[in-house]
Amino acid sequence: MVNIVILGTGNLAKHLYSAFSKADNVDVVQIVGRNREELQQFSEKVHTSNDFNAILDADVYLIVVKDDAIAEVSNYLANKKGVVVHTSGATDLNAIKPENSGVFYPLQTFTKGKTVDFSSIPICIEAEEKESLETLRKLAGSISQNVHHIDSEQRKKLHLAAVFVNNFTNYLYGVGEELCLEEGLSFDLLKPLILETAEKVRTMSPKEAQTGPACRNDIKSMESHQELLNNEEHITLYKLLSQAIKQAHEEEL
Repeated sequence: MVNIVILGTGNLAKHLYSAFSKADNVDVVQIVGRNREELQQFSEKVHTSNDFNAILDADVYLIVVKDDAIAEVSNYLANKKGVVVHTSGATDLNAIKPENSGVFYPLQTFTKGKTVDFSSIPICIEAEEKESLETLRKLAGSISQNVHHIDSEQRKKLHLAAVFVNNFTNYLYGVGEELCLEEGLSFDLLKPLILETAEKVRTMSPKEAQTGPACRNDIKSMESHQELLNNEEHITLYKLLSQAIKQAHEEEL
């Protein structure tokens, strides 16, 4: 049995608690956070506290807070014997003050109210101590079948890649939805296209899957598209992305 304390009450903390509470060999002994209202959502299920000086003993302490607060929160765990880990993709292992430190980074997008299946989510772990790494491997394996030992430099680049494939593309979905609504069209019309685009990269590389006017250097279509845009930011994005796609496929033109 791995005993854990979760420090934080935000979106990811709730998802992790939900996943760990269903695991056979994990016991969440405490949730610690400053937000009393958020803590109330856990109070009937697990011991809670808003006092960071009253943290219970555990095998693993999961710091699930914004990146800028990781070091501050880790200070409260300086005298604890368990492994102190953060869940950030963009933060070094050494951001944690206690020596017995680690990283437990679930590579997925987490949205409030949207349930996720942790069994297939890649969980990236890191620790300097061999025994601590094995503890994290056991903890990650209790909720996921997709566990990887990845160091800080690799993880930071992986997080950057995730921003491109998730955050940026989702913003572009928003632009597409806005353009549809301008003409009284439903965004649902684009959803089969979105799903097919995502499905393609399961069996081929993104470069092989690329289609569209920029890939073909269809100048008339691209000029026509820009004339339809009335938002300067969208025009800039269209030109920038089209140029990047064109350059990536120059040898094919």
